[in-house]
Amino acid sequence: MTPSILRGGCAALALIVATPALAQAPTPEELAALVKAQAAEIAALKARLDRLEGQGVAQIATSAPSQQPAPQVVQQQTAPPLVITPFAPQIVPPGPADIDVAQARAVAANPSGVTTEWGAGLPVFRSADGVFTYKPRGRILVDVSSTFGSDYAGRNTTTTGMRALRLGLEGGVGPHFFYQFETDFSENEVDIVTAFLGWRNRLSSKVDYDIRAGHLFNDRAFEGSTGSDSTPFLERSVVSTAIIPQRGFYGIGIMGRMFGPNWHASVSVTGDRVDGEQTTNDSRTASARFHWNPVKTDRSLLHVGAWGFDEALSSSATTLTRSTVIGGRFNGAVRVSTGELLGGRSTTGYGVELGGYTGGLWVMGEAGQRIARLDGGRPDFKSKAWSLSTGFFLTGELPPYNPRLGSFGQPNVLDPVLNGGSGAIELTARYENLDYTDLVLGGDGWAATLGVNWYLNSFTRIQVNGIHWRTNNRTGVFTGSDDGQTVSARVGVTF
Repeated sequence: MTPSILRGGCAALALIVATPALAQAPTPEELAALVKAQAAEIAALKARLDRLEGQGVAQIATSAPSQQPAPQVVQQQTAPPLVITPFAPQIVPPGPADIDVAQARAVAANPSGVTTEWGAGLPVFRSADGVFTYKPRGRILVDVSSTFGSDYAGRNTTTTGMRALRLGLEGGVGPHFFYQFETDFSENEVDIVTAFLGWRNRLSSKVDYDIRAGHLFNDRAFEGSTGSDSTPFLERSVVSTAIIPQRGFYGIGIMGRMFGPNWHASVSVTGDRVDGEQTTNDSRTASARFHWNPVKTDRSLLHVGAWGFDEALSSSATTLTRSTVIGGRFNGAVRVSTGELLGGRSTTGYGVELGGYTGGLWVMGEAGQRIARLDGGRPDFKSKAWSLSTGFFLTGELPPYNPRLGSFGQPNVLDPVLNGGSGAIELTARYENLDYTDLVLGGDGWAATLGVNWYLNSFTRIQVNGIHWRTNNRTGVFTGSDDGQTVSARVGVTF
């Protein structure tokens, strides 16, 4: 009912009521009383009209939202973003080539529909259906080194270099297939390092495995299995650099790895490096490594490991001469030498690892031995090395130990500098010893290192090492007992 109709009705009603009275020619007193009655009735009707109009406005105001579409909040809700869980809280999540099969299946399901996700410096690309995953990867490690205190002027040098300058990619297809390829340009030439494809799956709810084929990085020793961008010192210990197959850290072949809740094991058979000699047979290297964490809590862990390799040398790889750096990678004059050693037939190496961490403090001891078998009826030559390392995080982080692989990884920095924090600060110390004296011309040496690492975030670090070293070589340019100091520094970015 509109207000105009109500007002017209009130006027008509008043007129109808008044008409009989007027026809009887009322007295002035009766007329006055009638006017007052009509006025009162009109006032009552007007009051009622006002109330009705107020109720109509209220109904319109309350009913208007109900005519709108249902709230869009529910329609706009999406599944939570996909987050790859790291193998331990103190390290960064693994890349597409290193995740386990359960994580790979979660990526393939892709409930969030995310096709690009930014991680440590570079994005991870995923197809909308979750089948294809791709991530660029790289590494930049810039070093400077200065040596002083040696009795030989030729050892007191200051040098610079790129410890690593890598660019590559990794990815996966579905939950099982994965691949990785990486090249290094650090010596101003192209060097293929990691290049493999693989398959992963589960044997049970607690055990999974992967198989890799291609140009593979050794799984050998604790620091030897740790990437150059994750070692707590600028260079790996002599256990990793001296007790090593003749072909070095890489070889083309196949590797199988198995992973349990607190252990892992690997077995591999490889030939020469990707740039090896193709005119003769390759050397053959069979190797294995096992690690176990008998104690594993939220804040502490015990690591026990063992490894070994056996190498049948090619006819083109019979020279076993070694000259191992011990005062930092970028001073080639500070080395421990075996002297010339020709006529090698085969080698066997093995070693043990024992260490762990509690809170921010970690300790790791390693020892290894390599036996070289020589032709001509000569006795075997034994190389021996050992090291003891420790570190402590001043800023509350746990050591970046990867329990899946039994090695160090990239740390999860609690308060990154790029977020306005202080980063993570780690103090380190190491003693290492190398002995080639089983040979007549073999030398020996040791080094003691103090270091500090400042992690600006999980993929950017600044490292400084101070090394006191001593060598005693029996051949070469720098013979006899000699000692000195080397100070080295590095700026590193891994993405």
